[in-house]
Amino acid sequence: MTFSKKLMMSGSLNLITMNKVTLQEKNWKGKFGKYYTLRNPLDTKEMDRLYLENYGITRTQLNKEFLGNLSPATKVLEVGANVGTQLIFLQKMGFKNLYGIEINRKAIEISKSIAKNIDIIQAFASDLPFKNNYFDLVFTSGVLIHIAPSNIKKAIGEIHRVSKKYIWGFEYYAANYTEVLYRGNKNMLWKANFCQMYLDRFPNLKLVKEKKIKYVDSDNIDSMFLLKKH
Repeated sequence: MTFSKKLMMSGSLNLITMNKVTLQEKNWKGKFGKYYTLRNPLDTKEMDRLYLENYGITRTQLNKEFLGNLSPATKVLEVGANVGTQLIFLQKMGFKNLYGIEINRKAIEISKSIAKNIDIIQAFASDLPFKNNYFDLVFTSGVLIHIAPSNIKKAIGEIHRVSKKYIWGFEYYAANYTEVLYRGNKNMLWKANFCQMYLDRFPNLKLVKEKKIKYVDSDNIDSMFLLKKH
């Protein structure tokens, strides 16, 4: 029985149509999200090459630096998994219990052919269809940046709720909330200190590790962080 069927039988999976959809969710669920999926690399080797060009370090290296000491049995959820490439990276590290949620059906369709033994279902970051503390680790990679400031507290609240132990993120960084045009579109991208946002809101989180990574060809900075419940 698949992960999604188990959820449906338990009554835990909320219907997508019952959510009040934000502008950002509407765009990512539709053609905007579909085109994003089709223009981005699906292969981990290509992704590593792009990371090396942009940051001077591969995603594989970053993953090992942050998660290398965790058990392969760790139950992991990616919020905003797209086609599952980041989960495949973890699979190659030896992680076996890998799941994802994604808003765009085209991305989920593609994931079925490339992300073997990884179950990705359709859901929103602001309404995760899981019980409290269901996963050992929950993570995002370039997802919180696309959630509007008016909805971000709900999204990180859901991530915190379903995580039993760890929250991991890799997001654009800015000291203050800053909107950035995304491919000419407004209201689609924001930089912020997402790590501190978690820490300020949830006293039971402590910082395990944070790495601010400057781009090779600009002064822009991204932040990878690992938080732990205590």
